[in-house]
Amino acid sequence: MVDVAAAAAAIIRGEVVAYPTETFYGLAVDALNESALSKLRALKGREAEKAFSLLISGREMLASLCSEISPLAERLMAQHWPGPLTLALPARPGLPVSIVADGCVAVRVSSNPLAQALVVAAGRPITATSANPAGSPPPRTVSEVAAYFAPESCLILDGGTTPGGQPSTLARVCGDQVEILRQGVVVLVSVS
Repeated sequence: MVDVAAAAAAIIRGEVVAYPTETFYGLAVDALNESALSKLRALKGREAEKAFSLLISGREMLASLCSEISPLAERLMAQHWPGPLTLALPARPGLPVSIVADGCVAVRVSSNPLAQALVVAAGRPITATSANPAGSPPPRTVSEVAAYFAPESCLILDGGTTPGGQPSTLARVCGDQVEILRQGVVVLVSVS
């Protein structure tokens, strides 16, 4: 087990860190480090076509990743961030292919204090994929994370038991249109 500073240092070195979120434990790597992203994909056994979603600390990181933030996206962020709403927004050119799908990058600001502290301490966007091998149930506890991965494959930031339940809602926003890609915790009622 590590603290936030040690976990952030590991991420900067290109290592994988398991950390608590507002739903389940996630796996973090530096989202702009191609080598770390490849290591994460191999650890999870995840197909190359599926992009990783990201946690960001706020507007500055958002602007570094997204080429456009529509008024609708602004309203959704104001209503649901920090929290379990992941927004797929138009990506800036030159981002790693592992974090871009259909021209969009999926981002959110976590409401979990440890997750948010980790992003801030790392000073860069981190991945927000669940801490489980592809196809396995997402973990809520450190012991569940440890059962999936060998100690040398990832460090663990212990945040106790997470709430579990549904994952974050994933919605793609293009202009004044929103498309729910994965229904989760946040239910979007009126989105236009």
